[in-house]
Amino acid sequence: MIKSFIFLLILSLIVCTSLIKNSTKNLDEQIYSIKENILFLDERFKDSQLEFHYLSSSEKLLEYQKLYFENLLVKKSLKDLKTFKILGDQIVINDLKISGN
Repeated sequence: MIKSFIFLLILSLIVCTSLIKNSTKNLDEQIYSIKENILFLDERFKDSQLEFHYLSSSEKLLEYQKLYFENLLVKKSLKDLKTFKILGDQIVINDLKISGN
């Protein structure tokens, strides 16, 4: 009687341990998945925030131009712009045509 009770006790402990270990493994997988999603969304948020701050005002753009490019950027008129097309083996360069008001 005592031997069978001890056997059942040990067997139940093994089963409980297996169940707890399995549920812990599932929770760890869920935590890892959520952390990966948070990292991905955090990167997208930082990129969007940078884009917003960078493009939010023309004053900022001029400030960044002076800070990073100094005199490398030159203002061009619309008449100086050209279109570039590759048609088969030919390269066609035309003046830019602007339609509208």
